[in-house]
Amino acid sequence: MLIQQALGCEGQESVMEVTRPSREPAHKALPVTRQRISTMTSPLRAAYRIRHKYLSMKRKQAAAELNEPAALKGPGSRAIGQYLTPKGQESSERGPRHRTKAAEYFTFEKIPTKTTRRRRSSKRPKVLYPSDTKKYLPEEKKSKAKNCLFLLSLIVFFQIYNAIENLDDNVLKYDLAGLEKTLKREVFGQAVAIDGLMDLLKDYLATHIHNKPLVLSLNGPVGVGKSLVGRLLAKHFRSVLSDHLVYQYFVLHHCPEQDNVTGCLQELAGGITDMVSRAEEEEKIPLLIFDEVEFMQPALLDFLQSYFRPHQPNEFLNAVYVLISNYGQGEITKFVLQNASSGMMRQTTKSQELLFIVQSLLTHSHPLWEHAEIVPFTLLERTHIQDCFLEEMMREGFYPDTNQLDELSRELNYYSVGKRQYSVHGCKHVGSKVNLLR
Repeated sequence: MLIQQALGCEGQESVMEVTRPSREPAHKALPVTRQRISTMTSPLRAAYRIRHKYLSMKRKQAAAELNEPAALKGPGSRAIGQYLTPKGQESSERGPRHRTKAAEYFTFEKIPTKTTRRRRSSKRPKVLYPSDTKKYLPEEKKSKAKNCLFLLSLIVFFQIYNAIENLDDNVLKYDLAGLEKTLKREVFGQAVAIDGLMDLLKDYLATHIHNKPLVLSLNGPVGVGKSLVGRLLAKHFRSVLSDHLVYQYFVLHHCPEQDNVTGCLQELAGGITDMVSRAEEEEKIPLLIFDEVEFMQPALLDFLQSYFRPHQPNEFLNAVYVLISNYGQGEITKFVLQNASSGMMRQTTKSQELLFIVQSLLTHSHPLWEHAEIVPFTLLERTHIQDCFLEEMMREGFYPDTNQLDELSRELNYYSVGKRQYSVHGCKHVGSKVNLLR
């Protein structure tokens, strides 16, 4: 636009200068030489004026651009910004404004060219195969570790399965389910003691490998069923194992004389050694029952304790010892009578408390009971005594009624605590009372 304005002004002056001589009269015309020079220099003067005018207008425009940011803050700044910026490009309100003239006008300046970076190709370079070979991926080699891991898992599974089957076979071999039914049917009023006894037997007889023998101590007052449990255990194990793997030792029968302790020790040592040796050969666990332990001499107790220690030959570790005695009967009777009115004898907390009391007493009496599992037997109530009478009379061929059983049970002595009655001597005198009925 600036160039056109300059060209327009200068063009008019050049035309005026060229046409002036033609309007003068002929007698005032310049010489021919002067007219030729003027005709040749007029375009150059016009070009110089155009150049001078263009540079002055450019300087004015540059000065206006320096003062433009202050002017844009006022009203109408949006329109001015749009007028000064090229088409398709909006002015930024933040930072300095860099503008260029529209490309539709001719200038002597060089047009800036944008340089674009070429994006790197993300494609992987092609693999060039020889022309005489086939194109295929390398063969994947299968790892042998997977097969070894699968084989190891299979072996472990069969080992665990075999161990479980062996546990079941051992339990079935001793028929502990049948033993539990017999004890609960024949022994009255000792449900807690029977459950504890069976749990200990099941845990121990489930396997044939042990680090110590199982020592069971049945303690309680007279006539509560301790010796009856010992006889039932001996009878059951003789039926499932054999006679030579069950050993019963009655202290008053096998060692009645206190002076013959040496002979008793030799007899006891020979019986135990022979029993465990035969059981080890047959891969079975023998049962050794010692009744009336309260009458056993201290020397016999010390000798018997040597078989209960864990550091022994393997054949002495796989054995079940049952010790039957009246030790702790006073503490058990006192504990039952004190807790009879509350009716809490069947609770687990009370059973554990009674077990702790009896175990403390036995440990102070002899260190042998440090290796034993204590199974306390409690007092029998009057209803249990009636069950004992019924069982004994039916064994002798009597068929009593309820009134007769009630009359027979009244002939025995009882501890009375509230509405509960506990037998002083248990079922010990039931047999003698039934014999009087003949």
